[in-house]
Amino acid sequence: MLCKQASIPMESLSSFLSLTPLNFSSHKLSPMAASATTFSSLSFASMPSQHQRTSTPKRTSKPTKTLSPTIPTPTITTTTTTTTSLPPKKVLVPIGFGTEEMEAVIIVDVLRRAGADVTVASVEPQLQIEASSGTKLVADTSISTCSDQVFDLVALPGGMPGSARLRDCEVLQKIMSKQAEEKRLYGAICAAPAVTLKPWGLLKKKQTTCHPAFMDKLPTFWAVKSSIQVSGELTTSRGPGTTFEFSLSLVEQLFGESIAKEVGQVLLVSSTDDNLTKEEFNKVEWSVDHTPRVLIPVANGSEAIEVVTIADILRRAKVDVIIASLEKSVQILASQGTKIVADKLIGDAAESIYDIIILPGGTAGAERIHKSKILKKLIKEQDSAGRIYGAVCSSPAVLQRQGLLKIQDKRATAHPSVVDTLTKVVDGAKVVIDGKLITSRGLATVVDFALTIVGKLFGYGRARSVAEGLVFEYPRS
Repeated sequence: MLCKQASIPMESLSSFLSLTPLNFSSHKLSPMAASATTFSSLSFASMPSQHQRTSTPKRTSKPTKTLSPTIPTPTITTTTTTTTSLPPKKVLVPIGFGTEEMEAVIIVDVLRRAGADVTVASVEPQLQIEASSGTKLVADTSISTCSDQVFDLVALPGGMPGSARLRDCEVLQKIMSKQAEEKRLYGAICAAPAVTLKPWGLLKKKQTTCHPAFMDKLPTFWAVKSSIQVSGELTTSRGPGTTFEFSLSLVEQLFGESIAKEVGQVLLVSSTDDNLTKEEFNKVEWSVDHTPRVLIPVANGSEAIEVVTIADILRRAKVDVIIASLEKSVQILASQGTKIVADKLIGDAAESIYDIIILPGGTAGAERIHKSKILKKLIKEQDSAGRIYGAVCSSPAVLQRQGLLKIQDKRATAHPSVVDTLTKVVDGAKVVIDGKLITSRGLATVVDFALTIVGKLFGYGRARSVAEGLVFEYPRS
């Protein structure tokens, strides 16, 4: 076997908060130089805790028919470079059992939006892996098929034991060593700088950052606590919470500052003072006397960043999350080509009752969500029973079309491309709560969205604890 198996114990995590406003200035340095590059305060990093599944009450009712009007199409498009004569930039993102799913998916999504040809390669014998918080991802190929290829960038996601799985893959080690020797770009985030790159000798004379729990494993003289650290061809970052900044830094180094800015705008990445985090109306309690159960329906075209980020953060908070496929198969092809394996088909998931149902966005995914007869019935039952439901990105338009916003005169927000279709829009907030409805603009704002749900379910203390573990700057009041 080319990639040896490894198992190492989970490290206890400490919490840190140190982020700075978005800055897209150029930061490509000479190999021996070192400079801390700072980006926006969208950050959330920690080793995930184990989540538990609980039994759920059964449903006996059957789905009813629904109409399927067209949902406005958000203008979320893949950004491409203007020089079409040049071959696309080739990027390798390896994954293994225990890889941090937010990091892997965000890196792949952002780089593909910039126009990169991204290959997701499994270091395991099979292509499907279970990531650190339980999300199942499917790689494009095996790492063995990449050994003879030349990549403009190799970017390692972190997570545990994912970083150790990458470390013990001999094929990947050879690829990375060659990448560094030939002075092509390489990067690592979270635990990967300390757990993966250091044993390979790829941090020598490089200022490096990583997840706070692994800082003591870095060479003391070269360790820095910046969110993003660029040192020659090497870029490192702290964790899932800094993945947007990390990915945009890589985009800038590959494609230039203007492309990085354009992609950042599409992702709704903003500095801390650009938007109010949340606004709440008709405040009610959301707390329950059991482990909260959350349903996230997904379809081909659903926004991968939103699905994975929401599920990851809620599972860290000890919420029982079920990802249910609206397709005939549990495997769905999400936005930007990401392959996600759901926990169940929607027909099986519909037999249970959920405390919250959350609709992810994505143009094609939202349309398929809107057309699902089973899901339409579930959402109407959720509303009539006084239970919580939410939507992000283009999916608040689904709720509008189904009459759940207009009839009840609900305040909401959505992706800028569909927000004008809503009845009562709240401007300037990333997250809007109205009673037991919660909506968000989507993409980069879903970190705030998921943490807001944690706060409503468990209180400020739990939300802040999760945020600190994510290295996310959470409001102090």
